[in-house]
Amino acid sequence: MQSLRTPFRIGVITPSSNTVLEPMTQEILRFLPNVTAHFSRFPVLSISLKENALKQFETDELLRAAKLLADARVDAIIWSGTSSGWLGIGADQELCEVIKTATGIYTTTSVLALFDAFEAVNAKRIGLCTPYLDDVQTRIIETFRRNGYETVAESHLGLEENFSFCTVQEPAIDEMVTAVATEKPEAITIFCTNLRGVAVVKRMEAKIGIPVFDTVATPIWAVLQRAGIDTSEISDHGKLFSLKLK
Repeated sequence: MQSLRTPFRIGVITPSSNTVLEPMTQEILRFLPNVTAHFSRFPVLSISLKENALKQFETDELLRAAKLLADARVDAIIWSGTSSGWLGIGADQELCEVIKTATGIYTTTSVLALFDAFEAVNAKRIGLCTPYLDDVQTRIIETFRRNGYETVAESHLGLEENFSFCTVQEPAIDEMVTAVATEKPEAITIFCTNLRGVAVVKRMEAKIGIPVFDTVATPIWAVLQRAGIDTSEISDHGKLFSLKLK
């Protein structure tokens, strides 16, 4: 494993109205004092399939945020967001290529890393928990299907305003996870980086006996694994950090 004589810096692209992923990212990384997180925002106010909402995630907007992170000489960049769930996974793949070309820095995303986590536990039958609208949820399920994952159970809250997601309390997230667990998926994802999923993962896994992957955590795990940094010390956030990236 990598010896961290100097900090390993993770650059995180953050939706402007998100108030959860920054403290949750720092909470995860408190176990690794020589890994630091650095954040760059771009405008996101709502999540829907309306044209103005979809345009928020155009590559140029995220690239501007990535270039600011590159000024801090970060070692990896993550897009800590789930937009490719409804835009299609190709949006994330293109974004990573564009950022790598522009900055020379390895980049991944919440959703690409989530698929890596599914692969690490050989999960194909998935439970999906989100705060999103009906049509957004349907689009995510279709994206999962196109990439080889069957959504056997889902729960969503019907919310649109991005800021509102952070007001969802932990018991409501527990209820969503418990509900989808009844269909015995092979893994469950809390699919939104403005939900407090990181806070519930460990206790929910203990309760239901199923891996629970939160999309704030997945890209952190993936970049640390790729860098050869031991993630087993991150013991309070569920099965994910004990897994090896395939």
